[in-house]
Amino acid sequence: MSEEPVLPRAVSVFISFVALLRANGFAVAPEQTMAFLAAIELLGPRSLEHIRKAGLATLAPPPERRATYDRLFDLHFRGSEAIERADGEDEEIVRLQEEGRGEDEPPLADEANESGLAAARAEALVERRFAQETASDALRRLSREAPARLPRRRGHRRRRARRGPFADPRRTLRESVRNDGEVLRLGRLRRRTRPRKILLLIDVSGSMKARTEENMKLAHALSQAAGNVEIFTFGTRLTRVTRALVGPDPRAALERAADEVLDWDGGTRIGDSLKALLDGHGHVVRGAVVVLCSDGLEVGDPELLAAQMERLGLLAHRVVWLNPLKESPAYEPLARGMRAALPHVDRFESGHDLESVAAALWR
Repeated sequence: MSEEPVLPRAVSVFISFVALLRANGFAVAPEQTMAFLAAIELLGPRSLEHIRKAGLATLAPPPERRATYDRLFDLHFRGSEAIERADGEDEEIVRLQEEGRGEDEPPLADEANESGLAAARAEALVERRFAQETASDALRRLSREAPARLPRRRGHRRRRARRGPFADPRRTLRESVRNDGEVLRLGRLRRRTRPRKILLLIDVSGSMKARTEENMKLAHALSQAAGNVEIFTFGTRLTRVTRALVGPDPRAALERAADEVLDWDGGTRIGDSLKALLDGHGHVVRGAVVVLCSDGLEVGDPELLAAQMERLGLLAHRVVWLNPLKESPAYEPLARGMRAALPHVDRFESGHDLESVAAALWR
């Protein structure tokens, strides 16, 4: 019988840290574990802070659990001193290194998606229902301000103006008749402005599970406040939910969208989804402000993602990428999906809450 391979000790200590995170509710996909090891090898870490930052960039702990991540990191890498300090705190944590389970293998992709904090390759075709809550003050404020503050573009039609680049001969002649044929003032015209198209692309994969509901509520609010908003979701497939979100009742709209989308909380194939968008719905991209709400944890081909982002940038007026992981000061876009996409992004913002999303839209 062949013996199972034994991990080198230098590698097993990092694998056991991933297992410790999983035991405390952090979902980490196998790809992220491999990215964590690759980042450590690339950094050639000279201090524990290098390892901590590599974990933040590749294992992607959510911002609200950053303190727990730091405690677990200290417990695992700093030893007994950190354990004694943590024993006096109220929050219960699981310490795998004390139970002899620190060298667990990386989880399967479908297991790593339970809490929605990691990217997975597997396509999960599931249904989802949203909480029946009333709109927040931030959402109501966004709806009120959207018509006046969303981006606008110059239209082809013209209107009267006190100052403008175009002459208004009809108005000028009409006034000259009233003044016995004397032209006292030259009428002016300028172009009308119209709302610019907004295209929302919402990542509904497992790694974005914590933000999915808020993003869908935002999409409904925008579709009500402005008439030229197109909304698509993507995970392992692209789904148009614009029509599903039509209607004043947010609960009914979100229920319809929940029925339309089949890949909630599954894997992430951003490149494939963008290709489907550009091949089948390129007309909605042309001249639009494209807003992608995603953490960029791509499990597909990064070269395909880069190529589709380049196509997207050529058609769109502006491409805005909202990544909730960017809210962390220690975040660096080291994931291969973000590295491939960033050269073709006009603005890279956090989008970790409604206020930050609204600020990105108003600019």
